[in-house]
Amino acid sequence: MDDDIPDVLLTGLLFYDLVLTGLGKPPAPGEEVWTAGMGCGPGGIANLAVAASRFGLRTELATVFGDDFYGVHCREVLARQEGVGLALSRTAENWPTPVTVALAHGQDRALVTHGCEPPYSQDVLMGDPPAARSALVHLEAEPRAWIAKAAADGTRIYADVGWDPTQRWSRDLLDQLALCHAFLPNETEAMAYTRTDSAVAALGTLAELVPVAVVTRGCDGAVAVDQTTGEFAEVPALAVDVLDATGAGDVFGASFVTASLAGWPLAERLRFAVLAAGLSVGHHGGALAAPGWYGVDRWWRSVTDPGLRRAYGFLADRLPADPGPPVRHAPVTPPAPRP
Repeated sequence: MDDDIPDVLLTGLLFYDLVLTGLGKPPAPGEEVWTAGMGCGPGGIANLAVAASRFGLRTELATVFGDDFYGVHCREVLARQEGVGLALSRTAENWPTPVTVALAHGQDRALVTHGCEPPYSQDVLMGDPPAARSALVHLEAEPRAWIAKAAADGTRIYADVGWDPTQRWSRDLLDQLALCHAFLPNETEAMAYTRTDSAVAALGTLAELVPVAVVTRGCDGAVAVDQTTGEFAEVPALAVDVLDATGAGDVFGASFVTASLAGWPLAERLRFAVLAAGLSVGHHGGALAAPGWYGVDRWWRSVTDPGLRRAYGFLADRLPADPGPPVRHAPVTPPAPRP
């Protein structure tokens, strides 16, 4: 195996996120509501990139940064603080970095975003994609040419999908699973695309289309089938207090890839991903809420519940001897730019 190639290849739209938490209630028109918490930092595709990098994966990201303060700050955080490779990324002149304000309330959030289409497409950024062990991709109605190129070059494609604003949920999108090693939708998306009425039924349909099918179920955990090994797994979610659910699905995906590249059994992969996603919702934002090995190690050392000790006992053999320094969470305000 070539140790010089990236573990994970990523591309997508980057945002600067401003997350407000502690809302007593959602604001009504004309009303001012004060919040108890706030955090800011990179979002969008950065959620996956940081989550993967914090688990020690060599992560290469192709995205577009604006030449404004937000773009400069996000580039600084990703490259210098988080160790994400940006050789495939570009800075666009006079293009504003998209900004999202997230209002977290209960176990969900409302989003307001300002932005416009970037001047470089995913296919332009990727070109002929470099060799990589895996790629985390977001499937869209219009297939991206670079994904087929990467798959043909031997890169394992782990895919998710988003909400269809048209609510047509065209099954044509599932044709792209022929390029994929794994597909990780949530249960709403999975049931809509497969025309089924339960997560398990959707999983059965998807398992016929892709080697590894995973359906996430939020507070009900996740279910998965790995046709390459014949394994089935179903795990519950952790009982956690949710501060901000932004990016939890991205943390789940990056964690599942981390465990998959390490060759863990399916049940361990699924539990690890559920754990990492559960730990992330206790902090602001998507990217900087990712726990990394440090967060997982800290959690494992604190667990006293006998049931959790048994269920997650595999971590005793999986955690690295050195989980690294404490991760940096989203600050209330960004630091001043470096000279």
